[in-house]
Amino acid sequence: MKPKEITNNLFYVGVNDRQKELFENLWPLPSGVSYNSYLLLDDKTVLIDTVDVCYSDLFLKKIAGVLNGRPLDYLVVGHMEPDHSGSIRLLRRQYPDVQIVGNSKTFGMLEGYHGITSGLHEVKEGDTLSIGSRELRFYMAPMVHWPEVMFTYDPKEKVLFSADAFGTYGALNGGVIDTEQNVAPFADEMIRYYANIVGKYGSPVQKALQKLAGLDIQTICSTHGPVWREHLADAVSVYDRLSRYEGENGVTIAYGSMYGHTEQMAEAIAGSLAENGIKNIAMHNVSKTHASYILRDVFRYKSLIVGSPTYSNQLFPEIESLLNKIEIREVKKRLFGYFGSFTWAGASVKRLAAFAERMNWEIVGIPVEQKQSGTADTYEACLNLGKTMADKLKEA
Repeated sequence: MKPKEITNNLFYVGVNDRQKELFENLWPLPSGVSYNSYLLLDDKTVLIDTVDVCYSDLFLKKIAGVLNGRPLDYLVVGHMEPDHSGSIRLLRRQYPDVQIVGNSKTFGMLEGYHGITSGLHEVKEGDTLSIGSRELRFYMAPMVHWPEVMFTYDPKEKVLFSADAFGTYGALNGGVIDTEQNVAPFADEMIRYYANIVGKYGSPVQKALQKLAGLDIQTICSTHGPVWREHLADAVSVYDRLSRYEGENGVTIAYGSMYGHTEQMAEAIAGSLAENGIKNIAMHNVSKTHASYILRDVFRYKSLIVGSPTYSNQLFPEIESLLNKIEIREVKKRLFGYFGSFTWAGASVKRLAAFAERMNWEIVGIPVEQKQSGTADTYEACLNLGKTMADKLKEA
């Protein structure tokens, strides 16, 4: 297969994974995922990142095809997570003289994962590497989303190699560059990817974006998803907004329900939101919708309403799990409403209140607690909760 040339003498040598069910063994991959790697030919040859070890054979064949007998001089390691560093050991066996470029934290992980301690070229913030007509520059991006992450910039072609930043779920269906394909399916998947993988690290993402602000970037080569060119500004905008925890004007409703009573409360609240002018409403039954998609909408919208029955004097287990994931990600600046139900001893509402306090979120409306099945009073209280949240959103 003819290698894809992204810019002058920059070739795509990544692979698609349509086999894996769960990314990090946690997050669903209904459309697969790509592991992107790039090979730059100049006086010296430079490979940017590798791929998951499962695809090493195909990967090495692609590299050999582009090199066409030339040696591989450098491997730049932007990120040591195994889906990008898994093939390094086999690559070193194939090209024993390759120099591995990284920072001090990279090399600690390189030894830990692969036992490699020699043939290393260390770089620090702002360092450069001359490879002929190009001089690559390196920018540290710690905790986006591992501590060793660094970006590589090619000023000649104005290309940024951004590791996992600006990445997305989804295999590449033929095209590699965004101009070659319909990128609409990647829009939601970029938000979901950010919420699942990067979400906790908003402040480091903002620091990285500030570093990049002064660079003339015309192409972004991430390690997952399309190469961004025409939609580059859109991709950066998504990361900027999400890392500032700036939600769109809408509501996520997440609820657990064993026998349908809590679900009916959720339906009443959603109906009231719609009646009062809110169009962006994402409803999720936590027993059916994977947390990956709920987290996506928690990051997308500025309001979250959670409902839970009392279960063994605790929250419904899937609600408890979801709230734990939200808390780990330290999501900020959300408007929060909550409701719950019980049969003989109520605990869910007070536990939801404790969660809101820990998150330092603004509580909107009066929480609704329902004993056994619904009554006219609890139905009215649900309508009032929805209206209060709608009014609050319309103030923004």
